Amino acid sequence: MLDKALEHLVRGIVDYPDDVSIKERHGHRGTTLEVRVHPDDLGRVIGRSGRTAKALRTVINALAAPDNIRVDLIES
Repeated sequence: MLDKALEHLVRGIVDYPDDVSIKERHGHRGTTLEVRVHPDDLGRVIGRSGRTAKALRTVINALAAPDNIRVDLIES
């Protein structure tokens, strides 16, 4: 569910929504959601001084309050 919510949010702010992919990884530090976007969209997803990325992390962390979820942004 969290991956679909994050994908929906990211697709709304990028120019190439078809290039957005979310990969869920489970590790010793908890679950990590990797966001892959088109190289031209990376700046849009990160935002000025990382504000957009921080806002995305805040929303996902609020949805996953009891879980240990991290969000990583990766250029594809």
